[in-house]
Amino acid sequence: MMTRRSTGKTRIARSLWYAAKGAVELRLAPLARPKPGEALVRTLFSGISRGTERLVFSGAIGQSEWERMRGPNQEGAFPFPVKYGYCATGVVEEGSPELMGRTVFCLHPHQDFFVVPVGALVPVPDGVPARRATLAANMETALNALWDAGAGPGDRIVVVGAGVLGLLVAALAARLPAAEVTAVDIDQGRRPVVQSLGAQFASPKQAPGEADIVFHASVTAAGLNTAINCAGFEGTIVEMSWYGDKPVQVDLGGAFHSRRLKLVSSQVGHVSPSRRPRWSHRRRVEAAVALLAAMPALDALVAEEIAFEDAARELPRILGPGGQGLAPVIRYPKA
Repeated sequence: MMTRRSTGKTRIARSLWYAAKGAVELRLAPLARPKPGEALVRTLFSGISRGTERLVFSGAIGQSEWERMRGPNQEGAFPFPVKYGYCATGVVEEGSPELMGRTVFCLHPHQDFFVVPVGALVPVPDGVPARRATLAANMETALNALWDAGAGPGDRIVVVGAGVLGLLVAALAARLPAAEVTAVDIDQGRRPVVQSLGAQFASPKQAPGEADIVFHASVTAAGLNTAINCAGFEGTIVEMSWYGDKPVQVDLGGAFHSRRLKLVSSQVGHVSPSRRPRWSHRRRVEAAVALLAAMPALDALVAEEIAFEDAARELPRILGPGGQGLAPVIRYPKA
């Protein structure tokens, strides 16, 4: 097993790399001490994004998106080898008196210690467990999607796909006054989680129609077509799934045009146009972290925990064909 060593002023950090298609490696590299304006963070947990990281793991990110899909603090380049990830929480141990000892969130790959500019760190509110805080990046995506949709009080809202992202959208939508929110999924086991977040659950065959807004997050063609069928006259379907280089067959026949449906994309790389004049990326991620503090029921979304030392072996199982479940997290030593 690889161990961490410090030699003089240089610390040896360990990180996970997607080394080749279907292969994950634990690598060592020197980590310099923080300079002025930087902080050293000891990682507690990092979240695994099943959707995006599955595409990275399988080499399914199309070449046209290699630059746009670069993550903050990423090393290497697509397709391989690449150090990727964006859901880290940890404790500041050096370099920032105002954050010393604080739990923080950072868009950083899976690594046991890292040094970043202080401005890249978002303090986690007291009372929010570090495990739950790994959902901040997905919460930011969900918040952006609600802005893209223009959802408001009283709306009839359907979310197709009750994975982590769909559940976060449902949780936010259910907090809108008088909104009717239904999450649709093929997995009946998601019903209790959906209901705990304040939404109703339905199977695809029972999916309600006449929705004002439909969010699609199942990453399947069948799910997208279900979403289209749920929308009412002049309704909006917000496509949140990212398929990588996989083509998707969408049914735009039948009543799609006569119902004047609107199909829009939502992606977190840019703040929604409806908020962009006044909202920065920083303000948005701070809002996402604050929302986590208001929703302790979201702890149920962080379902599986694996040790950092085992992650290179476990990630192929988690991200490979047939890998299912909600949000897995990597637990680092002393977490």
